[in-house]
Amino acid sequence: MPAFRNTWYIRNVINRNDDRALVDTALTRSPIVLLVGPRQAGKSTLARAVAASSPISSFFDLEDPHHAERLTDPSMALSDLSGLVVIDEAQHAPLLFPVLRVLADRPHRPATFLVLGSASPDVIGLAAESLAGRVEIVELGGLRISDVGAPAIEQLWLQGSLPASFTRAGDDSLAWRNGYVTTFLERDLSELGFRLPSTQMRRFWTMLAHYHAQTWNGAELARALGVSQPTTRRYLDALTDALMVRQLQPWYANVGKRVMRSPKVYLRDSGVLHTLLGLKTMNGLLDHPKVGASWEGFVVEQVAMTLPSTPLHFWGTQSGAELDVLFVHDGRSIGVEIKRTTTPKLTPSIRHAITDLGLHHVFVIYPGADRYPMADRVEALPLSTLAEPHFSWDRADVHSGHEAVRPES
Repeated sequence: MPAFRNTWYIRNVINRNDDRALVDTALTRSPIVLLVGPRQAGKSTLARAVAASSPISSFFDLEDPHHAERLTDPSMALSDLSGLVVIDEAQHAPLLFPVLRVLADRPHRPATFLVLGSASPDVIGLAAESLAGRVEIVELGGLRISDVGAPAIEQLWLQGSLPASFTRAGDDSLAWRNGYVTTFLERDLSELGFRLPSTQMRRFWTMLAHYHAQTWNGAELARALGVSQPTTRRYLDALTDALMVRQLQPWYANVGKRVMRSPKVYLRDSGVLHTLLGLKTMNGLLDHPKVGASWEGFVVEQVAMTLPSTPLHFWGTQSGAELDVLFVHDGRSIGVEIKRTTTPKLTPSIRHAITDLGLHHVFVIYPGADRYPMADRVEALPLSTLAEPHFSWDRADVHSGHEAVRPES
């Protein structure tokens, strides 16, 4: 197995052009852009790059006491500013949001606001109905395969997509992630408004790592922790709102079969997952029983980053048929099956999904090198394809003449 690339080199060649384009486009459409993502995902770095290219810009970091003091009266601090105004860690200033609504409604729009937060829009407060039509939300995950290149996929998978973890050598990356988990539990959660015991949350988060890529079973986790099911659900929702966990909701379709109704649960960063599982090396990961689940979650996050603002689902029936990801793109229903094998096979589950849901196309994402048709409307797609410049699901030939089956509300 080849050694991972030199971290100094990686640190100096990484660009985030796809995410930069999303932010730039959103700023042309909306007076307020909310850039959300987990802690240390690179929001501040990206925002500073955007601000540096703006003719006029102002930057407030609400973790800086001086900046926080200036924004104790946000109306006075912001009213006279023009150009691009960046406000980092906005969840620390709840009085900010009503003022932004007023400023966004001014004629001629003298200023545009790029607001950063380390939690979901609901937690931050910018998803309020009063800001409807004024705010566009852009989610920044970790690094994409397109950011680092196909040769770095294994390093990205093992060390995770948080830039500070990915750009460190093996032991340094592991030490950074251990500190990241501790700091998140002991400080960040409470700063985000979640008053939860850190020791209990560490136990829960570690147990959740062992349930990674499985459907949610609150009763089993509650018994293991010695707490109630509502408590475990509260823990899960807190990690989800803090953008550390993804709940992939089931796809409900009226196809006359009993389907799964609980979400599948993933730890969003594979490096954090491996830290909680005690996995230090690639060999250790490849020998671990959760290697397939880890790979699945890693691919799910990479797929999600190619589909901003598109809801992702999974589909499963009580009889055992299952598809890892489903989404509707440009009116076409598309399925994704994730296989960690160099020779993916056409499974009965894929056939059932195509027949029962009328899917236009199913992509089987795998770690090989060749893209090829497997059957009618089924195609093997190397994960490295997502690293191609301007990858888009639109490029796939998915014309089938079938109508998409929409999930029931």
